[in-house]
Amino acid sequence: YCVEFRTESLSQHCASETRPHARWMQYLREGHTVCVACQPPAMSADTQRCSGDGHTAHGDKILHWEAIGNSQCQGTWKKIRQLEHCSCPLVHSFIFT
Repeated sequence: YCVEFRTESLSQHCASETRPHARWMQYLREGHTVCVACQPPAMSADTQRCSGDGHTAHGDKILHWEAIGNSQCQGTWKKIRQLEHCSCPLVHSFIFT
């Protein structure tokens, strides 16, 4: 499944990332909608859910995220909706780990 979030805030460290494999962090923007996929390697065997997916979050609850590979690239987002069938666009799409 996938979850759509609206990025509320992010640290300035995301924009300063220059390593080739992590340049995607430069494109994160406040107010953008991102789509995050929950795939089997990141799923809990017990719950069949990804940690941090905002399953119990409703309304305006602010959730925290952190980029893999640069722990200083972090921020907050709000859950918009969960999609049972992923249709994330090629840009602004991420994977829970």
